[in-house]
Amino acid sequence: MITIPKSIYSVLESEIFVGRFLGKSDSEEETESKEPLVGSKGSDFAKRDLYKKGANLMASEKLEEAIRSFDLAIRIDPAYVDAWIKKGYCHFHLDDYAQAIAAYDRALEVDVNNAEAWNMKGLAYYKMKNYEKAIECCEKAIDINPNDGMSWYNKACYLSLTRKIDEALDALKRAIEIDISYAKKAVKDRDFENARGEIVFRRIIEVVVLEAVRVGYDVVGKMVWITGMDREDIEEAINNLLLKGLIIRKEKRGLGFGKEETYALTKELAAKIGIERERPFGGKPKEVSGPTLQLKDLSEHVAKTKHAVEKGDLANTSACIAKLIEPREFGNILIENFFEEHRDLRVYHIRMKDRGQDYLNANKSNIIELLSNIEAKVNEKIRHSALT
Repeated sequence: MITIPKSIYSVLESEIFVGRFLGKSDSEEETESKEPLVGSKGSDFAKRDLYKKGANLMASEKLEEAIRSFDLAIRIDPAYVDAWIKKGYCHFHLDDYAQAIAAYDRALEVDVNNAEAWNMKGLAYYKMKNYEKAIECCEKAIDINPNDGMSWYNKACYLSLTRKIDEALDALKRAIEIDISYAKKAVKDRDFENARGEIVFRRIIEVVVLEAVRVGYDVVGKMVWITGMDREDIEEAINNLLLKGLIIRKEKRGLGFGKEETYALTKELAAKIGIERERPFGGKPKEVSGPTLQLKDLSEHVAKTKHAVEKGDLANTSACIAKLIEPREFGNILIENFFEEHRDLRVYHIRMKDRGQDYLNANKSNIIELLSNIEAKVNEKIRHSALT
């Protein structure tokens, strides 16, 4: 790690470096150092250019080279919080957790209310198995942003690992209240092994199974596949949901001569929370009004996203794609119906966030092609729904 000078020498060194970066000699830089263009705008340009270079190297998984770019950006501006955080990411993914923490600490020296830095610092302590420190970091992040589901979820994991089960489940419930997708994540997470026997955790498993039934995974085998849970846990949850009168058991003819058990929401519950579709093997999908309306909304939003991409509007494109991949918006529909397209959109969104306008311009045609494919498939589903 490059040591950042803390004396007045750091100011002089940064100015000399900017001069060299722009192709000027030391003597020329000394002559022009009083000019604000080089002292401010020039250094801003240089640090941003180095930061973008580092982000591009990160995307290419060239982490050591990325660190060098972030270090150079930090030499120009030791208070460059984003560069410190990205440098921490690189060290984290190189399993150098001590250096990652050091980078996050430098970011927090500049901006103590940076929730992202606190959360990432907590993850580094988690990797070092220092769970108490990890919990402290999560609490800092939550104080700054109480509606960050990831911070609550991470805190729940760390509390579970320290066998503070009641507190862990309280934190997990808060995460799920913010974003129900954390329920599905939790039931597969080994960090909650200590909590699996608790009644509250069993209810979370029931929530995941209920959601699987709602979106059309109507047999146990499909539920195992989509949730990643053990068959025994799913069958126990199904029995509990049957006893509570939330789902009903049906039978249908299987691929052979036998019959297969399927499950569906009760009419009362379906009326309250809606269902997306029922998709038995070998049968026609039975679309209901709710999903059809969702598909129409999705089609309209995809068209809106395409328009933003065609205009080269980075901010609007990023916001539109974020809505497409966000589970609480259109994300669940895409994952359910267009899993690979959802994955590709996530990659574009991440890289666009890191690389900015240049990346959007370079990949405009590919993004439009992807969105056009999604739009065509969605419209086909809508037409099929109208015929059934």
